[in-house]
Amino acid sequence: MRTHAQAVVIGGGVIGCSILYHLAKLGWRDVVLLERDELTSGSTWHAAANIHGLHDSTNISRIQHYTMGLYKELEQETGQGCGVFQPGSLYLAQTEAREHQLRLQAAKAKLYGMNFYEVDRNEAERLHPLVDFDGIRCIMWEPEGGNVDPSGVTNAYAAGARAMGAEIIRFCPVTGTEQQADGTWIVRTEKGDIATPWVVNAAGLWGREVAAMAGLTLPLQPTEHQYFVTETIPEIAALDRRLPSVADRDGEYYLRQEGKGLLVGAYEKDMRFWAEDGTPQGFGHELFADDLERIEDNMMRAIDRVPVVGTAGIKRVINGPMIWSPDANVLFGPVPELRGYFCCNGIIPGFSQSGGMGLLAAQWIIEGETQYDMFAWDMARFGDWADKAFTKARVRDQYANRFKIHFPNEERSAGRPARTRPVYDVQGQMGAMFGLNAGWEHPLWFADAPGAQDTDGFTRQNWWGPVGAECRMLRERAGIIDISNFAKYRCKGPGAEAWLNAVFANRMPVAVGRSCLTPLIGKRGGIAGDFTVTRLAEDDFWVIGSGMAERYHQRFFRAVPLPEGTCFESMTEAMCGFNVAGPDSRALLQRLTNTSLETQDFPFMRSQWIEMAGVQVLALRVSFTGDLGWELHCRTQDQARLYAALIATAKEFDAGPVGSRALMSLRIEKGYGSWGREYSPEYWPQEVGLDRLCKMDKVFLNSDALATTLVQPARERLVLLGLEAADTEASHADATGGEPIFKDGQGIGRVTSGAYGYSVGMSLALGYVRGVGDGEVVDVMVLGRPHRATILHASPFDPKGTRLRA
Repeated sequence: MRTHAQAVVIGGGVIGCSILYHLAKLGWRDVVLLERDELTSGSTWHAAANIHGLHDSTNISRIQHYTMGLYKELEQETGQGCGVFQPGSLYLAQTEAREHQLRLQAAKAKLYGMNFYEVDRNEAERLHPLVDFDGIRCIMWEPEGGNVDPSGVTNAYAAGARAMGAEIIRFCPVTGTEQQADGTWIVRTEKGDIATPWVVNAAGLWGREVAAMAGLTLPLQPTEHQYFVTETIPEIAALDRRLPSVADRDGEYYLRQEGKGLLVGAYEKDMRFWAEDGTPQGFGHELFADDLERIEDNMMRAIDRVPVVGTAGIKRVINGPMIWSPDANVLFGPVPELRGYFCCNGIIPGFSQSGGMGLLAAQWIIEGETQYDMFAWDMARFGDWADKAFTKARVRDQYANRFKIHFPNEERSAGRPARTRPVYDVQGQMGAMFGLNAGWEHPLWFADAPGAQDTDGFTRQNWWGPVGAECRMLRERAGIIDISNFAKYRCKGPGAEAWLNAVFANRMPVAVGRSCLTPLIGKRGGIAGDFTVTRLAEDDFWVIGSGMAERYHQRFFRAVPLPEGTCFESMTEAMCGFNVAGPDSRALLQRLTNTSLETQDFPFMRSQWIEMAGVQVLALRVSFTGDLGWELHCRTQDQARLYAALIATAKEFDAGPVGSRALMSLRIEKGYGSWGREYSPEYWPQEVGLDRLCKMDKVFLNSDALATTLVQPARERLVLLGLEAADTEASHADATGGEPIFKDGQGIGRVTSGAYGYSVGMSLALGYVRGVGDGEVVDVMVLGRPHRATILHASPFDPKGTRLRA
């Protein structure tokens, strides 16, 4: 057994073996995998192992397609069979919403060259003669869908890794992971210790226990999950081909051929947690007792759709454990607070994602960044606020609603509230409908009638009208937006300016009271973040960034050592904030302060500490709405007092509170980008118009990578599109993000954000395009159908910024 390795992977399931294989494939051959029992122990061996390519997330679709294509390559490379069956998959829509989802996925498939398209009922009946298609609105066909053999795939990864020099040690439980003073690790086992710069936790059901060895608490919870396999079905035995799988997600079951029978699985409402206080160390290839009564409702829906299920005997029942994160996505990536510790835990569709997950993990570890923006998977999306109670509540909701559509702007209530501010109850009494951002509750919109609920869908929902009223109120008079969930930091000390200049691409403001916008650059030269930095004093700076990315950005901040005597600390919990914006915002705020807010005294992009309604606030003359406005940051204990004064004074101007959905519309009217949508490590500064903020005459984090990308022509560019009104179903929907953009039938880009621009009277979308110019007409696939749009040469609201600087 080796005593040193470039990386040690803990866990010999399909994911651990894939990571080991891809580390070796990308050039790291001195790598070791440690498995406590036999390979596939835990969840891997009993998985249904279905494979499919399409996902609501484009980047997850990309890695699922990579995975599907990899299995046959693995067989050829290693000689180890993966048991690949790809008879195709039929996707059924019983509801209008599911039809919208499938049509949008089909449009994305066309854009990215993936094989997923609509078929009529006659073709569907030819493909699967045992399905009753009555009541189905739409049928999509994925020719490469199917399933694999869990053991075969895992052993193929293992064989491929071994052939490249990697080592796999079975029956070797890890007893400890200890970080050394230099940041490297000692992985302890009964067979000896291994020194390594990288620990990879891919321990599956034991992910929590392995994490605890390093002092980590991961938000994970195992559940039971059942599927059954029927006896031989004569109608299937008589066929000379394998039947495609059936994805009837409105029916809340999955179904495919297994042998000469069928495999049927379900995610039932009456779910069961398992191992709430820790996964037993001796568990391996055990199963739980059958409990088919719990999935009876799902079974009956499967029988209605495929009647032969009801006539077949049951050959075996699999009731085994699987482990979930709060949103059913993997906890993926380096732990921001620990150097050299990588997590890959809580994977549900493991056999659809194993190859892509292994590739991206290897890229992140070896190259420092993945080729795709995978924040949806990044473990940094959760913090300590995702405690055991929150995790259990969210896992229960995710399991019981596994096949429920994740709608644009959807907010699920399970486990909430997790984190609240002092004005939470007051906002609720004012009709606030709340959303979740990094655990914080924040107002999405304010209902104009008691008892209102936030509805979900692809088309315009019940909040469309009230959000419009909020937008018009702010544009015509004023509005108060709670921006407390923005990430806030303070950097103080003699080395503050030098450190910030070494982190960010722009040059820090020289004069006290001035602010600048600045990108944060990723390892590949893309945009890892966008920040506003304000100089409060000679050695004191205020930094504002994306709230949901606060833990994510820690990785970048920690990459540059702080000078002695200088501190950089998060103020997000200690400070709250409001944006007061609109043409009457100056007059409104002037009622509450003796400090002059006139432009000559308080210009755009300036800041001051002032007293507002008896509260000390840091006032910044900026506004994400694109309108005249100020951000006001105060101590958390002063938030309620400041808010009460703002709301009371706003009434004198026929103004009031505004939620984040209105802010989305307002910033899109100005063409302002947002991190996680328009800005991500995948996009270069020159593609989004941020290259002017990159000062290449200084050295900063990843400036060498940026120098390489800046000399290259933009691959695409960020544009604002105006969608034409039409008397179609799509006229009752707006783009929300992810919709493909076509020109003359050719894919040229995709939407990143969309909303209705209430103050300009048009549906708008921000997106990336290539090969087209301003004024050209394109098709945006709203609800998966073409919708004419024009590329705008300027923002429709205040294109010259006169109101912003008034």
